Amino acid sequence: MSRSSTALATPQLADVTLTRDDMGFIAKLVYEQAGIVIREHKEAMTRGRLARRVKALGLNSVAEYCAFLKTPQAADEIPELINAVTTNHTSFFRERHHFDHLRKEVLPRLLQERSGRRGRVRIWCSAASSGEEPYSIAAVSRDVLGSRSDVDFKILATDIDTDILMKAEAAIYPSDQFDRLPADVKPLLKLEPHSGRSDARISEDLRRMIAFKRLNLIEKWPMSGPFDVIFCRNVFIYFDTQTKASILDRFVTLLAPGGFLYLGHSESLPQPHPQLRLIGRTIYERLP
Repeated sequence: MSRSSTALATPQLADVTLTRDDMGFIAKLVYEQAGIVIREHKEAMTRGRLARRVKALGLNSVAEYCAFLKTPQAADEIPELINAVTTNHTSFFRERHHFDHLRKEVLPRLLQERSGRRGRVRIWCSAASSGEEPYSIAAVSRDVLGSRSDVDFKILATDIDTDILMKAEAAIYPSDQFDRLPADVKPLLKLEPHSGRSDARISEDLRRMIAFKRLNLIEKWPMSGPFDVIFCRNVFIYFDTQTKASILDRFVTLLAPGGFLYLGHSESLPQPHPQLRLIGRTIYERLP
């Protein structure tokens, strides 16, 4: 084969140039659809993630992709764009002090209050990502619940990213994620055999405790609450002050009096809230 014919057979690489106008368009669209703020310093990351969608759709450039997003035919692509630009970094028992507080302080009190009358306990993990957080919640909850069946206990786990929710529901993770856990919590994450030699799966016992649902936090919420505990960790960092304040008000409305809100280690309330008080490191209690 000649050199010229080889060149002709080589597929043309997509142009992943991201102009200022295209960056502005993407940032505006993502903000309108998900409330997520894409900062200017995230341009390189955004370009790389858009390149995946350009390739997946068989387009020739980021500019062509942006043009496509402006057409009515792009309605099904918007969730894929949101999936592409959201960051999903998490781990089992991340920010350990929250799980210690839940296990030692919150759950024993809730179970004592609601024993003997088919009590109801609800926990909402509002940014479930790939599932490590809700399964950690389930693990400490199962440890406290034991074999008792007099409590209606459920965990709701939501996320805006449909792809990552599928991974969370599958509950299959590299075994080394479990190997690295501290010795005192490792037994709480019950595992079952899986076909992959280097993988393990969360046990059905824990999987049954969780309902996974897609939810965009800036859209209408279908649930009515009340929740005894809400995890909203490392989420506010993606929103502006106005969006954070709005979501916080809605959290408080769904949080039972005496319930708890957990934020991420680098987060704080957008402003003091009259119905919340800080009781520990990024732990807030709803006032009666």
